Amino acid sequence: MPNFQLNNQQISDYHRDGYLIVENFLSGEEADKLYRIATEDGTMQKHAFDLNDQQGKKTKLSLWYTPGNDTYGLLTKSERMVNSAYKLMEGDSAVCHFHSKLMQKEPKVGGAWEWHQDYGYWYKNEFLFPGQMISVMIAITEANKANGCLQVIKGTHHMGRIEHGFAGEQVGASQHYVDLALKTLELVYVELKPGDALFFHSNLLHRSEANTSDKSRWSLISCYNRASNIPYNEPSGSSTVPLEMVPDEALMTWEADGLGDSANFLAKEKDEALK
Repeated sequence: MPNFQLNNQQISDYHRDGYLIVENFLSGEEADKLYRIATEDGTMQKHAFDLNDQQGKKTKLSLWYTPGNDTYGLLTKSERMVNSAYKLMEGDSAVCHFHSKLMQKEPKVGGAWEWHQDYGYWYKNEFLFPGQMISVMIAITEANKANGCLQVIKGTHHMGRIEHGFAGEQVGASQHYVDLALKTLELVYVELKPGDALFFHSNLLHRSEANTSDKSRWSLISCYNRASNIPYNEPSGSSTVPLEMVPDEALMTWEADGLGDSANFLAKEKDEALK
């Protein structure tokens, strides 16, 4: 969707609900290119690691900090992504890229993600302002109930940060407060087609079930931060470096392919150390 601009109603819906779904945010051709690279890119696969859920099922994850002029970097830096994040986040300083991750839920074995808020993790990086952070999920393959699509509890970003603890190799929100939220607010299954986008607040409670289907679920999640929201315990440095936007058309017209090692990938050993 080149030259995409959020309208006032979409911005209002986001602030009310804590999330916003934009259908056909990418064209089918753009989504196909992302899928091809995700499945064929040796660098992406080399840096992928598994995270176990409480039942021992595994979700494969590749995470990087520095968006380059590869296909994924061009999407992360695109006008439609950066301008949308700018309009939805609180504050008015420049938009920066915290990190991006490719989520890979394989058929039958792809694990669940426990209820959590992204700020449940990022609080420990000592970011002070959760409203100045946002995640943008792009569906690379179809996401539905059968293959473990994301679930959100509408409006839970208004609750503030909830205490988090370990759940398998993941960090999960206090189940007591999750149960209270489920008694009070609406549970939504975020079913997406390839190319659809989900924008969500860092304090929105969300989870996903294991993939029990015979089809993969792949998604890209890019996380953004305001330049003024300085973390005091985050070594990567990317989250306060303003992004230089590229045209939306760059994703398909610039000569680009897979990621390089210069993307500054996270290793699982480092992830363990940060928990």
